[in-house]
Amino acid sequence: MLRRALPQLNQEVKIVADRADDVFARATVGGRVWYWPADEVPADYAMDSCPTARLLTPFDPIVWDRRRLEELWGWVYRFEAYVPPSKRKLGYYALPLLWRDDVIGWGHLSVKDDRLTAELGYLPGRKPKERIFSTELKAELERIKEFLRLKYDRVPRSVFFRR
Repeated sequence: MLRRALPQLNQEVKIVADRADDVFARATVGGRVWYWPADEVPADYAMDSCPTARLLTPFDPIVWDRRRLEELWGWVYRFEAYVPPSKRKLGYYALPLLWRDDVIGWGHLSVKDDRLTAELGYLPGRKPKERIFSTELKAELERIKEFLRLKYDRVPRSVFFRR
């Protein structure tokens, strides 16, 4: 990506790319090479034993590289805030929903009468049936409410956008 954005750095980018094979661990998945720090073991991060639900912002590191998100989870996500309403598929400001190590849907959050409300959508066949999911999702919404209370005396209506 840097080669196209900053052609004046092509030589430096090539040097870094050549060194990556010596510095990082790697694997080829679906014809693409993926790198990670050499001292890390990806299996150590398996999320099956650590149930966590998170609503991700469109600029979260997991989400911002849309091509990578589509390759890893098979889901085309687009930030639709600048898309005309008639062409939106998920809504104005849909937040991807991460459960364990899978992106399973999205959430629309809004604040009305100082109360946080959430509308959730799920990809076909990906809504978890385990009871722990409901518990973890409630905990995530509580974290968001707590964040808003800590940052503001009163929750402003403009924190989250309605579709």
